[in-house]
Amino acid sequence: MTPTLRIDFVSDIACPWCVLGLLGLEEAIGRLAGDVDVDLHFQPFELSPDMAPEGRTVVDHLAQAYGSTPDEILQRRAVVSDRAAALGFDMKTSLETRVYNSFNAHRLMHWAGLQGRQPALARALFEAYHSRNENIATADVLLDAAEPAGLDRDSASAVLGSDQYANDVRQAEYLWQTRGVTGVPAAIIDGRYLISGAQPAEAYEQALRQIAAQPQSDGNPPAPA
Repeated sequence: MTPTLRIDFVSDIACPWCVLGLLGLEEAIGRLAGDVDVDLHFQPFELSPDMAPEGRTVVDHLAQAYGSTPDEILQRRAVVSDRAAALGFDMKTSLETRVYNSFNAHRLMHWAGLQGRQPALARALFEAYHSRNENIATADVLLDAAEPAGLDRDSASAVLGSDQYANDVRQAEYLWQTRGVTGVPAAIIDGRYLISGAQPAEAYEQALRQIAAQPQSDGNPPAPA
């Protein structure tokens, strides 16, 4: 009997490392086909929960948060962009790249989960933000991502025009924080194992194969990273 693993992928659309983590995880899942079945769920995490809707430049944001210089920021992001390119993802960054509030994107992702379309919407949102530098705090950008992900635009608009799933997102954020998730990306496997950071496909594959060989989950929360 093929074992099934539940993976809760905790991430933020505004996080470039989450793109790398998801690409690596998806490649690993593909390699496991026939050996391990995966039940993938996306969970919310906001890197900048107090960010204004208009956002601010990544340079200003990271300089204030970490004291980074513009050169340091661009060098680090160039490393991420190169890794993304090697995985087939076009990631653009410059001194004008902006950080936006992602709460409504998480609400839409929660709704997409009810429709079974989370992976497709995650990819569309990552492309909107990281490939085209679009403002994911705006309804039009979110709706333009919903359609290619196979979601009904009118239904998505109704979700965004209300406060639907706001409490669900906040509760989920709190849950994963209390379970030891302090940074993203983080992959929680079967509620027992926490894989932190953007890992390459080989690392995810090895970990998932080892976990699949373990006794059945007892439902305990993951240990802190």
